[in-house]
Amino acid sequence: MSHDHHGGVLSVGHRDTELSQALSDGLDEVNFPATGTTAADQTSLSVKIVDDSGELIGGLTGWTWGGLLGIEMLWIRAASRRDGWGGRLLLAAEEEARARGCDRACVSSFTFQAPGFYQRHGYRETGRTLGFPGGAEDVHMFKRLVPEAEPESGD
Repeated sequence: MSHDHHGGVLSVGHRDTELSQALSDGLDEVNFPATGTTAADQTSLSVKIVDDSGELIGGLTGWTWGGLLGIEMLWIRAASRRDGWGGRLLLAAEEEARARGCDRACVSSFTFQAPGFYQRHGYRETGRTLGFPGGAEDVHMFKRLVPEAEPESGD
């Protein structure tokens, strides 16, 4: 089977915001009917901590969609990394996600970053992407935000 590819122009370049929006819109046309969600179900999320002088201590960005919290980035400045801010950011994001109706969360973290941090907060590894520079791997993790139901006893 052949396809006529005449008249098309292929281009390669850096980030193209118009292209990103067009692709997102096109995927929404497929994803919403397939998942029973709408654009109203997609929201961004941010949590920020600043010090007394207004300087950024750290923050978390992510999104919620269809009952899922997706954590994109979490960062704490070097001088404040052992002060518990990361856990507070994560717990605040999870609490907000629950308020939005989410019952699960996902995140990925390079092996040289913080997979152990997420695992200490209840995230389980679900897979890895290999082949990053320096021999690193991207660790994909998942967490249920609501306790799983206890099995009913046969009493």
